[in-house]
Amino acid sequence: MSVISLDNTITLALSVRDRHASADWYGKMLGFELLYHMDEAGWSELQTNTEGVTLGLGEQSEPSPGNTVPVFGVADIAGARTALEEAGVSFDGETETIEGMVSTATFYDPDKNALMLAQDLTK
Repeated sequence: MSVISLDNTITLALSVRDRHASADWYGKMLGFELLYHMDEAGWSELQTNTEGVTLGLGEQSEPSPGNTVPVFGVADIAGARTALEEAGVSFDGETETIEGMVSTATFYDPDKNALMLAQDLTK
């Protein structure tokens, strides 16, 4: 069996109640840029701050957050967390640190999709 050839793009698909409101939230909270709303398909897509990685928002009347947890790298996790908390974003517990490796903090979008910030401590 041969291995398929993948390109350098990834779309992280999340289930949300209101794509337009969620797109605004991701733009304001994480600086993602709206690529398009495809209203007839119930789909919106945003460019993340990582080349080749987009965030897809699928609209559902009862969103069912999945097991995918997108992890976004940051240079200063404490500063990023403080900014999000000041904007009313809820976090799951404290920031966790594995000394010399990584610090992580899990937070939630308005539809309770889990997201994570990570600061690389190996540099």
